[in-house]
Amino acid sequence: MENKIELFKELINSSNNIVFFGGAGVSTESGIPDFRSKDGLYNQQYKYPPEEILSHTFFINNTEEFYKFYKNKMNSLKYEPNITHIKLAELENKGILKSVVTQNIDGLHQKAGSKNVYELHGSVLRNYCMKCNKFYEADYIFNNTGIPKCSCGGIIKPDVVLYEEGLNQDLLIKSINDISNADMLIVAGTSLTVQPASSLIRYYRGNKLVLINKDKTPYDSIANLVINDSLGKVFKEIGV
Repeated sequence: MENKIELFKELINSSNNIVFFGGAGVSTESGIPDFRSKDGLYNQQYKYPPEEILSHTFFINNTEEFYKFYKNKMNSLKYEPNITHIKLAELENKGILKSVVTQNIDGLHQKAGSKNVYELHGSVLRNYCMKCNKFYEADYIFNNTGIPKCSCGGIIKPDVVLYEEGLNQDLLIKSINDISNADMLIVAGTSLTVQPASSLIRYYRGNKLVLINKDKTPYDSIANLVINDSLGKVFKEIGV
């Protein structure tokens, strides 16, 4: 494992156009639960299946139940960035990491200092009235009882991509462009099973594809380096 981490460091030091693509595993070491592991949200028991609760149809038809789950399980305001978030921000500040493409909605990359972040699935930090489009901070949502309402009377919806909703096409195009032009792609903390985000890896054209995940992924066979370990253990070794 030490040899793999040394090789990872060498690949970073020989690159100047790195893109990082991350999933829920990036934030688990901050204390935020993931979705698909044995202890993840999707393997816990609720009144309704989480996949159903986090759907557009459920939000529209059962808004109060949606918000009970959302406020209880999706509030990331109390969490802080971990070593992976911090090191990525340092790499960006150094000028060698060009962008972070994330499936996470917790805002921790920006909290750590990253500026060029493509949030494919949106963010809990942004919320808009469905009637007048007025913006609301996350505090307003999580500290509100019942269904959060706008001053105009409209229902406020988090700017997160629910099941049955499409990804932001502008962000998707920017992500594809950056990945296509990267000289190194680091993919970490994701099972690479959620489409269409997971298919972005196929746009990478270089020979420095690194996969860091505790478990195997469907793309391990095409990677130049696979590290099956915790992200914190790997990234704390990165000197910036």
